[in-house]
Amino acid sequence: MLLVGNGRLVTQDHKMPYVKDGCVAIEGNIIKEVGNTSDIRKKYPDAEFIDAEGKVIMPGMVNTHMHFYSAFARGMASAPSTNFVEILENLWWKLDKALTLEDVKYSALVTIIDCIKNGTTTIFDHHASPMAITDSLFTMAEASKQMGVRSCLCYEVSDRDGQDIMEEGIRENVNFIKHANVDGEDMIKGMFGLHASMTLSNETMEKCAAAMEGLNSGYHIHTAEGIADVYDSLNKYGKRVVQRLMDFNMLGEKTITPHCVHINNLEMEILKETNTNVVHNPESNMGNAVGCAPVIEMMRKGLTVGLGTDGYTSDMFESMKVANIIHKHNLSNPSVAWAEVPTMLFDNNKKIASNYFSRPVGSIEAGAYADLIIVDYNPHTLMNSSNYNSHILFGMTGRSVDTTIANGRILMKNRKLIGVDEAEILSKSREAANKLWNRI
Repeated sequence: MLLVGNGRLVTQDHKMPYVKDGCVAIEGNIIKEVGNTSDIRKKYPDAEFIDAEGKVIMPGMVNTHMHFYSAFARGMASAPSTNFVEILENLWWKLDKALTLEDVKYSALVTIIDCIKNGTTTIFDHHASPMAITDSLFTMAEASKQMGVRSCLCYEVSDRDGQDIMEEGIRENVNFIKHANVDGEDMIKGMFGLHASMTLSNETMEKCAAAMEGLNSGYHIHTAEGIADVYDSLNKYGKRVVQRLMDFNMLGEKTITPHCVHINNLEMEILKETNTNVVHNPESNMGNAVGCAPVIEMMRKGLTVGLGTDGYTSDMFESMKVANIIHKHNLSNPSVAWAEVPTMLFDNNKKIASNYFSRPVGSIEAGAYADLIIVDYNPHTLMNSSNYNSHILFGMTGRSVDTTIANGRILMKNRKLIGVDEAEILSKSREAANKLWNRI
């Protein structure tokens, strides 16, 4: 038994959202009980105790759209780009085509380290390595298990590198989904990855839909991220992106459609009626200059909108901050996003994850997986059940995370990773990245 207590406990469980002097009792990898520190310690006097020392205890973060491999773009030179398609051509499609399985391994390891240090314990990743497809998802899964985080992985199928590579991507998705479906630890899951409508022909979409039959999974596809995706769909197929996905029966409660920057009201209604999940990635959308996704309107219509980072950062606190201000700026309304952004991050990310993992994540409650963090934050104003999200928004960053626990395993304590040679991994990562840059 492990107790984590003597802290301000933010549970993100609406039944008991905040405990001033809270404690979490962990048995194995499951949260057994939540309550007042003195009461819990009396009940389990022999349990190991982690003293939060008045800091904030809260659930580990869930990131519903990530790219591990983007880690190797940090510091890399690329040609100037004037639009989103040029960014893909000048940076990402050069980078991913040069990746080896060793690069896949180390980009995953260093990104997961960054996630742990920023308090993220569950990650939905979307991967591409066209010249190293086979076993890429298995390599990433091994890295996830080694580091101790929960991950849901997919490979992005695309036509841009020819039919053989496209079909290899389909096989990797299918093989990994089948592998993850029988993995008893509930730490890895698989989805069927697709790049975007604009890089997928009807024939390829049909092959993907056929390959998915009976797999009990969903799709993970960039959706109307840039306006070029919309124009491509309209010009080639006479329909918008979401309509095209619907025609191939690719929407549903297990499917994730990141971005949705350029969708209209009809597409919103389709996503709502099919219970399809949208994931907002505000920093990435700003960085790529593709526009501001109308997620406030989506949420007013009742869509499930989660929050991700798209590989732009590993810090979900940072993504929360940017999401809060981009919509105020875009809509010229300082009153929006206060409720919507915490709902995306703390309610909807949890809801999206529940489609894949058998117990709750993103919430500190009895029966949930023991994924929690301690944040070094001592409020200088009153913190209570009605304002804790405001304290998270304005007072915390990922680097404020002191301790990270996932599946009952202590991954980081007092900012030190447990059982991981971080220096060696970073050194090998730098070597691999340098070789990669020289190949591009």
